[in-house]
Amino acid sequence: MKIQLDDLDRRILNALQNNAAQTNNELAASVHASPPTCLRRVKRLIEAGVIERQVAILAPEAVGRTLAAIVEITLERQGTEYLLEFEALVAKEDEVLQCYRVSQGPDFVLIVQVSDMPAYHALAHRVFAGHANVRNVRSFFSVHRSKFETRITV
Repeated sequence: MKIQLDDLDRRILNALQNNAAQTNNELAASVHASPPTCLRRVKRLIEAGVIERQVAILAPEAVGRTLAAIVEITLERQGTEYLLEFEALVAKEDEVLQCYRVSQGPDFVLIVQVSDMPAYHALAHRVFAGHANVRNVRSFFSVHRSKFETRITV
C-alpha cells in the first residue's frame, strides 16, 4: 500500500529510527504532536508497510559474533527456480544476516556474522560447498567496521 508521507510522518519515522523503544508520550513530545495523533500515525505507517518491524540492534562482539564476512555467490544455473531455491536455503541460516540478489557479477551478495573462522568454514561447507548449484564463492572478511547504519533518511 503506497501512502503519501507528510512532515509529521517523516518526523515520526526519523524519531523511531533513532529510538524505537521510546514511549508514545516521549515520541509525541519529540515530534511536537499529541499522543493520540502519534499513536494513529504509527499504526497507519505499520499497516501501510512503511514500518516493517521494530527491533533491537545488538553489538555483534557482545554476543560472540566477532567475524563479519561479505560473501559473493555465483550459481551454475540462474533460472528463477534455482534463484528462489538458493534464497530459501540461506534464509534458514541464522548467520546470514542479509541476502541480496544482484546484477553484473555474482548472483548473490550475503552479509554473514559468525563467531570465528571455524564457524565460517562450517557455514561455507554446509551451505555453499554442499549445494550442487553453487559454482563460485568469494569471501571478504571485515577487519574494521567504520560505519553501520539502519537509518533511512525520509
